[in-house]
Amino acid sequence: MTAMDPVDWLDDDQQRIWRSFLRTNSLMNQELDRDLRQRDGLTLVEYGILVSLSEAEGQRVRMRHLADSVIVSKSRLSHQIARLERDGYVRRESCSQDRRGSWAVLTEHGEKALAEAAPGHVTRVRECLFDRLTSEQVERLGEIMGVLEEGLRERTRR
Repeated sequence: MTAMDPVDWLDDDQQRIWRSFLRTNSLMNQELDRDLRQRDGLTLVEYGILVSLSEAEGQRVRMRHLADSVIVSKSRLSHQIARLERDGYVRRESCSQDRRGSWAVLTEHGEKALAEAAPGHVTRVRECLFDRLTSEQVERLGEIMGVLEEGLRERTRR
């Protein structure tokens, strides 16, 4: 798009929906983060890191891939991993195939912390999202999110 191209501005309904989407996303992230911090001493990002590690083969993920799966910058991931490492939830291991790379590995202590946090977190996710919607709305939301995610992933692959 150049400065000379006409802009297809959002109409009033689209603007309302867009702003509502932004507010809802922000409020939900704040609420889930606040809840995890108060109950379990974890941030939402840290919880996401532990989940990603718990679901990975051998409970370990290359640091560069972990940033993509938890949707944070590499610098923020490094900070979060350092905190998780300090608290004994994660350890870093050198990568034998790439001396510059490293693995993040879930420890037993991290596995236990995740198991303790998960029931409360899933309950709060249900309260904030799924319990407020009908089964038809959940289905539609899933379809919409799939379309949006796929479209954005296609753009990032170019």
